[in-house]
This record gives sequence, structure tokens and C-alpha cells, in this order.
Amino acid sequence: MSSSFVAWLFDLASRLPLGALHRVGAVLGWATYQFSGKYAERLRENLGYGLADRSAAEFRKVLSASVAEAGKGVAELPWLWCRPLAEVTASVRTCDGWEHVEAARARGKGIIFLTPHLGCFEVSATYVAQLMPITVLYRPPKLVWLEQVMRSGRERGQMRLARTDVGGVRLLYKALKRGEAIGLLPDQVPGKGEGEWADFFGRPAYTMTLVGRLAESSGASVLMAYVERLPQGAGYAIHFKPLEFVPDLPITQQINAALEEIVRACPAQYLWSYNRYKTPAGIEPPANPPSPPFARGGKA
Repeated sequence: MSSSFVAWLFDLASRLPLGALHRVGAVLGWATYQFSGKYAERLRENLGYGLADRSAAEFRKVLSASVAEAGKGVAELPWLWCRPLAEVTASVRTCDGWEHVEAARARGKGIIFLTPHLGCFEVSATYVAQLMPITVLYRPPKLVWLEQVMRSGRERGQMRLARTDVGGVRLLYKALKRGEAIGLLPDQVPGKGEGEWADFFGRPAYTMTLVGRLAESSGASVLMAYVERLPQGAGYAIHFKPLEFVPDLPITQQINAALEEIVRACPAQYLWSYNRYKTPAGIEPPANPPSPPFARGGKA
């Protein structure tokens, strides 16, 4: 499949209203869940850890919503990448905590935005890029023909992309040195030598150490930035929260704790199907954790 053909398909799909794409996405989400046993099993298992303190009934309710939300996250990409930038940023209906961004800018040491796999995380950097330069770390897709479409959809406004390699990390350091912003997915599993095991909802997850190194070397402010998907295709709500690290505690564990707090507030929109607990190649796995609640018997 060629990039030009994919770009044409995305452009065609982007002409649909956002609400229509979300409805299509919900159907695709359920189709994937029903026909991919491995996908469904991982989603239920990860959600079981996240909702270990909830009832079985609540687990099933969140599971059902999560299946649909995961599909919406895929279906909305053409709209986000191909619609005019002003229209995309205008889809953010409410913004909570922007005063923390302004305070961080006033410090002049750069900003590290941490955006989890929750809701429409694509919108986070796009929204920021309308107001300031931001360099965002990204992992190139396995589908080579998708990268050109993705880059053209993301590199708009004042956004610049940096690949997850040595050169890309250098770009992050340089951006912070200029007092600019950078963006990372803190719950993206890093490669060998780039992370450490830290609990995430009671289970060890290999967590990137890059955030701590960037913050310590630059003195940059660290902000959590996450985007909730509003119902009926009404748009999005973006939130910014400062994260101040406590001395003598592992930064990776503090990041995961901050992520847990956000996810608990909006569990249905977290991407539970992401393989957050995988063991990267060459890394010694942690001790086998116990089976999570509802992992086997909580089918939607």
C-alpha cells in the first residue's frame, strides 16, 4: 500500500463529521474485540489491574465503554490529521489548568509535557503547538506507508517530531536548552537500557527513565497533559497538571503514580489494550505477578 493512497483515504474519511467517525470507530472497536482473542485478553487483563478495587459489575461497565473508546481513537485520526489545523484546535472545547503552562513558560527553563495513552492524546501536542514550539518524541509506525501521512498530519503549527533514537533524544535536549516545550508518552514501553521496573496499578511495568534525565539536566517544569473525548462527537477537554518530583523517591514510580491518578478519573478512555506490561528484548522480566481480578471472567 502506498503513502499517497493512504493519504487519499484519510482525506476522504476526514470529510465525515467527528461524531460519525466516532460511531464508526465504536463498531470497529467491538469488531476487533470480538475477532481478536489476544487483543481482548490483554485488554481485560490490563483493565483487571486498573480496576482491582472495583466491583465486577463496574469492571464490565468500564470494559464495554473501553472497547468502544479504543475504536474511536483509531477512527478519529483522519479527522485530526487532515482537517484544517484551526478546526482541530477549535475542537478542544474546554481547557483546564493552562495557568500552569503559563507559569512554566515564565520560568524560562522549558516544559516537559507528559501525555498518557488516554482519550485523544493526539490533540494534546497539537493544541500546545498553536501557542508555542514543541518537539514531540514518537516511535515510527511498523507500517512504513503510514509514517508520511502521520508526519504530515502532526507536523503542523509549531510542532516538530523527534524519532525514538539517539538523534531524537538530542533534539529534546536542544529544545529544552532553548526554553521550549517537549512532549512524551510516559507510559510507552522503552527499549533495553532506557527504563526500569516500577509498579503501575500494582504490577511491575518497564518505565522510561528519560523523563527524569531530561528534567534533572534542564531544570524544566514537568506537566501532565491529557485529553478527554467528549460524548457524541462534541470535541475534547484538555487538562494540565503540574508534577513536582519528591527527592529520594524513584522518578519512574512518581510518574506512574501520577498516571494512575489520571486514569482512575477516566478509566474508560485509557488504552488498556496497549501492551504496557511487556518485557522488552534483553531485559530480565520481573517476578510473575498474580492473576488480576476479572481477567478471565469479565467478558463484556
